[in-house]
Amino acid sequence: MHPVASSAPAGVAPPDETAREEARAALPDGSYGRLEELAAWLAACQGRAPARAPRRVRAVLFAADHGIAAAGVSAHAPGETVARVAAARDGSAAVARFAETAGAGLRVVDVGLATPVPGDARDDRAVVRGGGRLDVEDVLTADQAAAALRAGREVADEEVDEGADLLVAGELAVGVSTPVAVLAAAMTGREPVAVVGRGSGIDDRAWMVKAAAVRDGLRRARSVGRDPQGLLRVAGGADLAALVGFLAQAARRRTPVLLDGAATAVAALLADTEVPGARAWWTAGTRCTEPAQAFALDVLGLEPLLDLSMRAGQGTGALAAVGLVRAAVCVG
Repeated sequence: MHPVASSAPAGVAPPDETAREEARAALPDGSYGRLEELAAWLAACQGRAPARAPRRVRAVLFAADHGIAAAGVSAHAPGETVARVAAARDGSAAVARFAETAGAGLRVVDVGLATPVPGDARDDRAVVRGGGRLDVEDVLTADQAAAALRAGREVADEEVDEGADLLVAGELAVGVSTPVAVLAAAMTGREPVAVVGRGSGIDDRAWMVKAAAVRDGLRRARSVGRDPQGLLRVAGGADLAALVGFLAQAARRRTPVLLDGAATAVAALLADTEVPGARAWWTAGTRCTEPAQAFALDVLGLEPLLDLSMRAGQGTGALAAVGLVRAAVCVG
């Protein structure tokens, strides 16, 4: 079991560089390309060389409803998030099959659904039932944002305490790419038009609605600058705040994480700002179609393992990369 670190904002210890160098020395001279660097990263995270294949992979998805979804920024109806959670929990969703194929456990945590979905009582961590519209009001109160961050930290602790040695982070939410775009623009200094993607596959009209929402949300977010907790309160959401807490705490607990798409990449950007050095404990599973992800990963210095032009989110891209992590330990 890894030691529990304080939840106060502070830097984290880096992975074991001695183990990384020992792993590199034993690897072929570039014959397996990036798999060799992946093996060395895993060895550093585990503090042993050679690295061993992860024994308990756990995918954790945070679910919440976003008020901005009602504005028509997504190709899906706002109420669809609840159905997605139910499908993930009963095993009928694609993400459940991805997890099964990857040999990973799957957990869906409700931190802000407007309507709760029956499930394990410990996975009802809702700090709000729905959220505000980021273009006209704060999404969360300060207390709600703090509670969502805390919920993410607690879930990370639970998974590590139960033996997880590789975590996959993701989200389940209709309309989440809109707050993600606002946060990415606020953190990287980009203009709204640069960070707004097609999300769920929206048409030109919906894209213009989304771009206007991002513009207005970014204007409101300027009052808090690049403060992670302030941004999550003004223009983020309970799921994104929980992801920030989860990623930061996983780094404190010295546990590697595979990031999924744009939401986890932008949450990682905030988490690394909140907890300097946390980025060393993460790698990006897949490149998605959202420009916000590319901007966030560029700042973090992370290059995705896969480039499949996926836009599904929900942890699917990162789960597809779990096999590469397992394969990497075979090259030494």
